[in-house]
This record gives sequence, C-alpha cells and structure tokens, in this order.
Amino acid sequence: MSFSKRLFDIVFAVLLLLPIGVMAGTVLGVLMLTQPRPWFYAAERMKTPTEAFRLWKFRTMTVVATDAGVSGGDKAARITPAGRVLRRYRLDELPQIWNILKGDISFVGPRPPLRLYVERFPEIYARVLQNRPGVTGLASIHYHRHEEWLLARCRSAAETDRIYCARCIPAKARLDGIYARHASVCFDLRLIGRTIARMLGGRRRPARRG
Repeated sequence: MSFSKRLFDIVFAVLLLLPIGVMAGTVLGVLMLTQPRPWFYAAERMKTPTEAFRLWKFRTMTVVATDAGVSGGDKAARITPAGRVLRRYRLDELPQIWNILKGDISFVGPRPPLRLYVERFPEIYARVLQNRPGVTGLASIHYHRHEEWLLARCRSAAETDRIYCARCIPAKARLDGIYARHASVCFDLRLIGRTIARMLGGRRRPARRG
C-alpha cells in the first residue's frame, strides 16, 4: 500500500470515527435486543496471497460449526431478521473501521477473499492482491448485485461454489484490474461517494432469496 493511500485511510477513518461509532453503537444495541451472542463475526480473509487477517463484521446469520465458502441461496434461511436489514444497507460492515485503522484493509480496493479461493486460483489472486483489499471498490459497486442474484439461486453449497468460481471470481478480477490501472485518491473518493449513495438509498433485493 502506498504512503498516500495509507495516509488517506488513516485521516478519513479518524474523521469518520464519531459517526461510525454512533451507528455501530446503535446497531449493537439492536442486535443485543433481538438476537443472542455472538454479536460480532470474525472471519479469516487474505490481504496478500500469503497473509491472512481477521475481518470483523456484525453477525447477520445463525451460527453453525461447519460454515465455509461464500453465502448463497443455500444459506439464505440462516440470515436473521436484523441481519437482512444490516446486509441491505451494508451496516454489518461498520466494524471494519477497525481493520482499516490496523492497516489490514483500505477503504477502497478488491474485496478480501477467502483463503480457499486464493489457494485454488493463485494466478488470479496474485494479480488482484497486489492492491490492498478494501471495504468497497469497483467490483463491489458494479458487480455485487449481480453476484447476489446469481448466488441466491443456488440450492446447495456445491452449486454456490461452482457458480462463484466460474462466474463471479473472473468477473470481479477483471473489474479489480481496471481499478488497479486507475487507482488514485481522487478515484477512491469517487467510489466512496457512490458507495455511500447506494447505502443511503438502500438496494433492490435479488430476484430470489430462497
């Protein structure tokens, strides 16, 4: 990560600490009243092809011991009522301000992948993870809804994995490559602005949720 990008992340994160803290406190209060512990979810993600870290979110699904892979229609029944609202407005990602301050991720970049996909597609992620992963990015803005729609139709973990590997990973990698070629503080600000606009406006739900 370049010095200018890291400096931007730190300054912007500090400026947002108060409003994000208020929102996160409100969300935590709602979760404490509506669902049992744990209220946070820490998942292993990769910030380089060889370095892992713990990505923090508010928990939006019921806990199972054998959970693995990305979320598709096969997991839709596990999403809690509060979790559906948090996911719709991306409020489950508020705790990632801690990951930004630590330097695990940036505000803008490719979404941090699971280890199993980095190991299965080393050539793709060697390119993608040349940039520090981010909370949002070009692929998040332009492909996330389509990815949700594709995966929401899956009825098993095997089908979810097959569709994600065949359709989602290559498409997102192409968009991440475009971002890498145009990355700058100004471009990051544009993408952050578009992300905030989507959060404030909500999102259309995928065609099928299982």
